[in-house]
Amino acid sequence: MAAVFTITARKGELMTNPVVGVERTARGVAVITISRPEALNALNGQVIQELGQALHRLAAEGVRQVVLTGAGEKAFVAGADIAAMASFNRAEATAFARRGQRVLNQLSLYPGVTIAAVNGFALGGGMELAMACDLILASENAKFGQPEVNLGVIPGFGGTQRLSRLIGPQRARELIFTGRTFDAQEAVSLGLALRATPRGGVVDAALEIAHTIASKGPRAIELAKLSCANGERFDLAIGLQEEAEFFGQCFETSDQSEGMSAFLEKRSPMFAGK
Repeated sequence: MAAVFTITARKGELMTNPVVGVERTARGVAVITISRPEALNALNGQVIQELGQALHRLAAEGVRQVVLTGAGEKAFVAGADIAAMASFNRAEATAFARRGQRVLNQLSLYPGVTIAAVNGFALGGGMELAMACDLILASENAKFGQPEVNLGVIPGFGGTQRLSRLIGPQRARELIFTGRTFDAQEAVSLGLALRATPRGGVVDAALEIAHTIASKGPRAIELAKLSCANGERFDLAIGLQEEAEFFGQCFETSDQSEGMSAFLEKRSPMFAGK
């Protein structure tokens, strides 16, 4: 993989060493890596800002598949930076939570497919970050958890909302109320993670899925993602109505014509994303 860009300070801001890197594979999939090894890649204001900038830039460039991971094998993201939060007052804590939620919503609503490649600890904000992705793959050494209650607080980046939607309300409450950690196999059995992979191979496994998705009709993938999201938000009747509308929209694209022509002609399609 080759570096695509690094995040730099906005005009008028002091330059700091970037902690979010972006690389792209030969097949156009972007890999975002959070790199704060001294803090097990914990989320702080800089990480949140740079992640938002990276997502905005990749979306503007039309990148349709993104793999998100953490530097090293010890941690995906070990959580939010407790040292940075310890002195917050109520207003500061609320603002920090809302800022994190905005960027995680940006990730959740990304106009392509996002895959979390979880290597090591994904605790608190790290698990919330993974849950904002479309798919989660877990290294066999991954450890998940929402341990905020151990610190006298609650999840603030969407954990109380997304976890129940992924694994059901009762299981979500148990994990949030106890604050316990759990391994990759339990994450798979709960339906949180898609599958567990050998240690050191989770990014490659995520890239394999991303490259497979990249070979499909880009507009169809985008509309399928929207339709699935609607199914989580609306009741079945409304979800079915929206699905039919999205299905119809596909027939206004050149990709639909190319895909069906290729099938009838027994050849591989050449999708243009239009």
